[in-house]
Amino acid sequence: MPPATDDIVAALKALHHEIEACTGCPLHESRTKAVPGEGDPHADLMFVGEAPGYHEDQQGRPFVGQAGKLLDRLLASIGLTRDQVFIANVLKSRPPNNRDPQPDEIAACTPYLWRQIELIRPKVVCTLGNHATKLLTGSQRGITKVHGVPQATEINGVRLYLYPIFHPAAALYTPSMLTVLGQDFARLPQLLTQSPAAAGGPEAAAESRRDAEPDADPGAKPASPPTEPAAEAAAPESRPASATEGAAEQLGLF
Repeated sequence: MPPATDDIVAALKALHHEIEACTGCPLHESRTKAVPGEGDPHADLMFVGEAPGYHEDQQGRPFVGQAGKLLDRLLASIGLTRDQVFIANVLKSRPPNNRDPQPDEIAACTPYLWRQIELIRPKVVCTLGNHATKLLTGSQRGITKVHGVPQATEINGVRLYLYPIFHPAAALYTPSMLTVLGQDFARLPQLLTQSPAAAGGPEAAAESRRDAEPDADPGAKPASPPTEPAAEAAAPESRPASATEGAAEQLGLF
């Protein structure tokens, strides 16, 4: 049985204080502020990005830069605000120069993420971009192949859908990606009404979109995979040709 409302709020607050005081990896030496996450502690929808950036590190809040503003717009397109969802990152501290997360950093931070999911008990967790998607799915399939396809799984006793989508920053580098993001967001309201425990859920309907070819680029393996492996479903690649796409790839957005 889930904890009582007051217990959840208190436990989440205590966890965030623990994150702010964490010295479990070298990132605590260079960060300005830890970024535990924020939002509705009872949210049905949770977003998980890769790591804080410059503005997040300065303010101690997730997704407050340009990518965050775009996330707010995408939420508004389906009738939600950030106060109605929960937003977090895999890493709770900014890597220097926004470099990719290192295995020891992921290992130190992942238990915090699992605990957040356990307390919030969302119905849907949207993974934003490559790193978050590979960590939570436990698969090396990249975001271009799995975006927009829900995957039923269980994390710390919570049955939920993982729903990989492109990181909003991808649209800042490749404006045409905004169409893909909008399409993936548009599926969220219906997904939130589905039960991941129900037979023949939306991931079954997406089976025809499966792409059996694995991604060539390896990503970091999860420090602690979901208790039940997520179904590996994939969508056709929709990556547009763009001169700026390479920069986005280097950021792990694809």
